Amino acid sequence: MSDDLRDLLAKAKGSATAGARILRLDALGHDPGLDSERDRWGLDAFRGRLVELSARGATATLTTATELVLEAQHAAEPVAWITLSNTTFYPPDLAASGVDLSALVVVRVLDATAAARAAERLLRSSAFGLVILDFGGTPTIDLPTPHQGRLVTLAQTHDAAVVCITEKPGEAPSLGSLVSLRAEALRLHAHDHDYDVTLRVLKDKRRGPGWSRTTTLHGPPGF
Repeated sequence: MSDDLRDLLAKAKGSATAGARILRLDALGHDPGLDSERDRWGLDAFRGRLVELSARGATATLTTATELVLEAQHAAEPVAWITLSNTTFYPPDLAASGVDLSALVVVRVLDATAAARAAERLLRSSAFGLVILDFGGTPTIDLPTPHQGRLVTLAQTHDAAVVCITEKPGEAPSLGSLVSLRAEALRLHAHDHDYDVTLRVLKDKRRGPGWSRTTTLHGPPGF
């Protein structure tokens, strides 16, 4: 392991003590049953699983993924974000939401196969608690089953979560049969600077599909 990577991982593990880094898109309200569903949603619920966040239109996939990054960083879990060259990943947006960019590994690749290979290599290091594969800017993604299988095996072996971001309507099929949970993340304006993020679970191998989670977030002025 290089000295630069050691330094970055040390920063990632120390980011939990940086109390000033709090999500600025603060949750102002939530479904009354949300507290009882913590075992359904979040980093701990996703460990050892291949998860897909998808939507088309008024999407909230990046907001939802950012919440997971913040959760991981506050738990001192290093995070990697793998993105294609044509996606909308914009680091200042994450920084504005409270993400510690100095403790976030960002990898840019050309296609889905390269993204999967990069994720496999990162997971094998056993250093990362969350790996995000951002396919958001690509309408059609082909992630071969062998790659999905290796990602699931590595996630289970190293107690990590693998989350894929895709752009597609709810009726479209998931990335593959090895996706353990798929949720459609949509954003709806509420009032003033508030907006609702609704997660509609389309697939959940552990608990069954059909449940949802709605959170009211506070965006920046002019959002």
